[in-house]
Amino acid sequence: MIKDLAVTLRSVPLSRPWGADVPFNHALLVTITLDDGRRGTGPAWTPQIGAQAIKALLEHDVRDAVIGLPPHPEVVWDRLSAHLGEAGRAGIVPIALAGVDLALWDLRCGERPLVEVLGARRESVPVYGSGVNLHYSLEELRAQAERWVATGYTAVKIKVGRPSLAEDVERVAAVREVIGPDRLLMIDANQRWDLHRARTALRALERYDLFWIEEPLPADDLAAQVELRRSVGTPVAVGENVATVHGFRDLLTGGACDVLQPNLVRVGGITPFLRIAELARAFDVPVYPHLLTELSGQLALALHHPAMVERVEDAALTDLGLLAPPFPVEITGPELRATGAPTRWVP
Repeated sequence: MIKDLAVTLRSVPLSRPWGADVPFNHALLVTITLDDGRRGTGPAWTPQIGAQAIKALLEHDVRDAVIGLPPHPEVVWDRLSAHLGEAGRAGIVPIALAGVDLALWDLRCGERPLVEVLGARRESVPVYGSGVNLHYSLEELRAQAERWVATGYTAVKIKVGRPSLAEDVERVAAVREVIGPDRLLMIDANQRWDLHRARTALRALERYDLFWIEEPLPADDLAAQVELRRSVGTPVAVGENVATVHGFRDLLTGGACDVLQPNLVRVGGITPFLRIAELARAFDVPVYPHLLTELSGQLALALHHPAMVERVEDAALTDLGLLAPPFPVEITGPELRATGAPTRWVP
């Protein structure tokens, strides 16, 4: 049975800030201790907002609720989700749940790697170059694209949503010129557009052969997302800011997307992520896990549909110093493979 829960908050500076207002990523390492002395650790994560609120939620409501429960991830997740429902189903609640769920999966894995416990379906998955680069100058953006090409990535993603559409067009054109016609190019608007702006922008940008447009609209505007996908030719990827299985169900039944991108932490951990993946499988929609490369890579190796894994420059869990070697995955050029090592967190 669960005997105790403890939380350590770490704010890690980014070597390349995600803008003037995001110089850090925040990780809350949740450690669960069982009555037999075994311990498991898992991270809750937020790049900017809510770390102290998540810590308080974990140390009070969550800790009190989990003590005495069996260390079964699915049982605990369902019990906690119901218990915390009054505080909401999105935002800090599933992020706190993720720390608990990942700690329980850490216990389940023991000395085995996560991908072994899940069951690997492939030996490697492609990695795509990505960056939080909307604030970069055109010269900095070109230089980043050149680094991605030199690394060997066969797909890259950049941010769009500058004040003028002409700026976005110039930047997308520049990156397409750097990477050439054969690499995949994705763009990410991070919910900055409304329906009219999205349609207008995609008409102007479709000439650059986009593999997808990511989060073009507010994440909770399902009707607009359905309408946009019906009216444009560019594939639509959504999900990093959708928190519940029901939210993903609505995207799929509404026909709002071509690709789902659940964030392992924002949905509440591995347990709900696997439920979302099975739901997407029923609709024959691929799942591309969002961020958190070392965990997402292991999930991608076990998914039914082939997927790519996002590698944000200088912001992987290893870059943030949250994992201890030997690491569970290795990235060689454009490919990620499991190493056979378990995931070990640095407290």
